[in-house]
Amino acid sequence: MSLAREGRGGRRMVHPPLGVCDRPRSAGAVATDSGGADHGPGEVSSGPDRGNRQDVSPMAKPKTLVVVESPTKARTLRKFLPARRYEVAASMGHVRDLPKSQLGVDVERDFAPKYIVIKGKGAVLKGLREAARKAQGVVMATDPDREGEAIAWHLKDALTPVNPNIRRIEFHEVTRDAVERALAAPRDIDLRRVDAQQARRILDRLVGYKLSPLLWKKVRGGLSAGRVQSVAVRLVVDREREIARFRPEEYWSIEGVFTPDGPDAAVTARLVSREGTRYGTPLEAGVEVIRSAAQAQALVEEIRRQAYRVAEVRQGERLRHPAPPFITSTLQQEAYRQLGFTAARTMRLAQQLYEGVDLGDEGTVGLITYMRTDSVRVSEAAQAEARRYIAAAYGAAYVPDTPRRYRSRREAQEAHEAIRPTAVTRTPDQVKRYLRWDQHRLYELIWKRFVASQMASAVLDTLTVDIRGGPFLFRATGARLRFPGFLVLYREASDNGEEEAEHWLPALADGQALRLLRVDPRQHFTQPPPRYTEASLVRALEELGIGRPSTYAPTLETIKSRGYVRVEDRRLRPTDLGVLVTDLLVEHFPDVFDLHFTAQLEEELDEIEEGRRPWVQVVREFYTPFARDLRRAERLIEAVDFPEVAIGEACPECGRPLVRKHGRFGEFIACTGFPECRYTRPLGIGVACPLCGGEIVERRTRKGRTFYGCVTYPACRFTSWARPVAQRCPRCGSLMVEKRTRRGTTLACTNKACGHTEPARQPEAVPV
Repeated sequence: MSLAREGRGGRRMVHPPLGVCDRPRSAGAVATDSGGADHGPGEVSSGPDRGNRQDVSPMAKPKTLVVVESPTKARTLRKFLPARRYEVAASMGHVRDLPKSQLGVDVERDFAPKYIVIKGKGAVLKGLREAARKAQGVVMATDPDREGEAIAWHLKDALTPVNPNIRRIEFHEVTRDAVERALAAPRDIDLRRVDAQQARRILDRLVGYKLSPLLWKKVRGGLSAGRVQSVAVRLVVDREREIARFRPEEYWSIEGVFTPDGPDAAVTARLVSREGTRYGTPLEAGVEVIRSAAQAQALVEEIRRQAYRVAEVRQGERLRHPAPPFITSTLQQEAYRQLGFTAARTMRLAQQLYEGVDLGDEGTVGLITYMRTDSVRVSEAAQAEARRYIAAAYGAAYVPDTPRRYRSRREAQEAHEAIRPTAVTRTPDQVKRYLRWDQHRLYELIWKRFVASQMASAVLDTLTVDIRGGPFLFRATGARLRFPGFLVLYREASDNGEEEAEHWLPALADGQALRLLRVDPRQHFTQPPPRYTEASLVRALEELGIGRPSTYAPTLETIKSRGYVRVEDRRLRPTDLGVLVTDLLVEHFPDVFDLHFTAQLEEELDEIEEGRRPWVQVVREFYTPFARDLRRAERLIEAVDFPEVAIGEACPECGRPLVRKHGRFGEFIACTGFPECRYTRPLGIGVACPLCGGEIVERRTRKGRTFYGCVTYPACRFTSWARPVAQRCPRCGSLMVEKRTRRGTTLACTNKACGHTEPARQPEAVPV
């Protein structure tokens, strides 16, 4: 089969196809170009550059059109695809979607979606059609996931009338070798993957467009509900209630300080048991709990009367293994802990690193593999490259005997790889001058994590000493690093910032007599579960099976921007609005916002992609009970009066009360006299300015970076990159600010001459 079409100058040219596949199945979709040319002027921003211009010679062989989503990715591909054979263009993301002004889903006709050209994309689509009409064939090179497959499907449907010779390629890194391998093995569009994306889009549209009007009517305008976002808010609300219900329990521990020779050789050991009865905390089962100071003091008196000696010395070895390379969720968590980046910022930077960066003489190249993945699989070639680099940089001892392989979660898409550098030899130091500071920090994190994941384990020597005196058993433990292994390169952070301390014990022998120097009883209280951070909420969503790699970041941004949660001290707290909406939705739609139900629905979407479930059946099984619950909720939910919160302060311009309001960029302070009085200001953080006493507010630079300044600016010029806190320095009384380190968050005095620091405390819960 061949394609015949008019060439320039009216001459007919016959060209063999790149590969012809059937017209894409629309699954009942109604496609329309409404909103195309009527949306005003525009341009195909990814149009051919000088090296890619169509040859004007009538004898010139037409090129293959390669379509990607973004101009950055297009520029990268142009650097290493020969201009005489390929033209690269960008669709600027989706070109078609459900209409914003209506439901766009025909629930009576098997949930057939109505797709229209997105506003502003008419000119883009027109340019792509013109390029496709002149091309020998079209290759869809969109991202290797459901969303990318759907974009390719919509584009194919739009371009097939002018060029039916359309194929799909998939690559997980934007490098010359990866793209050339993909071009050598084109395939048809995976309609099962398209069906899965379409089912998700329709489900989310049904929930959002059916529930949001209900909230507008019963609570207030401008609210929204979402299948995943509302479950995320529920997690935050449930955690806040768990904290509020928590009642701390007192308990005590006892430590003894022993010495064989003198204070310099002292050993600190904790009380383990008395006459075989083990001591522990209220959270442990089958232990004795020391619950009062009187009980602890009685034990102390008895302990002091005993004679002590070493019962047993045990030496051992412990291996500490590296963490697997990043997947989407772990990258977001670690970037939040170590770099302070939100999930949205992390994904934005990762997209830039994936699509390509200009490295000078080397040209433009993608620095990392695709960043939306839940698989920890690594190609054998990447493993071999990492092992060669480790041997050269650190020595053979740092290379494990066999390549490390990690096991993904059961539902992970194993066709993908973990997030890794496209070339280990492209070290962070080598590319630093070509990257912005935040791009470099994220690339460095990804690079170190991957290389460390292929290194040898760290080896620690361990030492345990049991000390016995009468009925009492004390135990001391020590550990020291014998071989650092992967720790020479990378240490994983934790939510609480605590890291296992390494210390050693003095040389002791079995039966050696010891003298008790002192006994230290210590009071403790059980602690409530911590509030979620962005990192721990992402981990919770992943563990529960709610959402997928592409949904974590937008979900977090949505629940913050809608005013359902707010960030305080880097922790997520539900707002009154978030609590109210959550309670309404959970009461009247118990299935839709049940954690296990939502996770099960994600599994059904995976089954659609695997060809085991038809998408219409999955949507119908969800929608039938949902529609029933919706009708009942419309009858039963009474309208709620949800007033704005007064802050007890008068407007400085008109004297009327000021209230807290919520807009598209979060909460702010506004005058109740609106629209006559338009006074507004950012929401304060509850800390007084150290210069003038005004309130400190959170602000943003033009590039989006957060900083803190006085509300009276420009009269007062106080600013701080670090977040100020209400607590004053106990040494000099100066302002304290939060400082994030690898070990966690600390409070630091702003008076450089003082230099005082202390651990940050978790804020107390309030009843919900």
